[in-house]
Amino acid sequence: MLLGCCASRHWAERVAAHRPYPDPESLLAAADEACYDLTPPELEEALAGESPTGPPAGAARGPGALAARTALRAAHAEYRRRFHHTFVMCLDGYREDELLDQVLCGIRTRLGHAPGEERAVTAEELRRLARGRLTRITRITTAATP
Repeated sequence: MLLGCCASRHWAERVAAHRPYPDPESLLAAADEACYDLTPPELEEALAGESPTGPPAGAARGPGALAARTALRAAHAEYRRRFHHTFVMCLDGYREDELLDQVLCGIRTRLGHAPGEERAVTAEELRRLARGRLTRITRITTAATP
């Protein structure tokens, strides 16, 4: 289950090693800490488990949707060419109708980063993604527990 939140084996092992957690907040704090300690190879492993960030299929509607999706595909290709990994971005907290704009704006901004700066931003986005996934899992398991 942890590898579904972050594909770094080191991260998952580190989070699992401290079970049981007294509460969801403690789990999230441990997950954050484990993300901060990822080495470059561990970050690469985590990125290899990610799909390119994009809005849900139904998020783009209207007259500019096809052009926006074409621009997003081109931006993803350029990002991969420049940084040699998948673009990731946590979209938690945005409405569905905002997702495409957020991804396009984010990828455009981040294409201007130097490689070291982008590595730091990517690591933070992975931490936020893992945290969001863990939060959703803990809500589901807490709700399912009698």
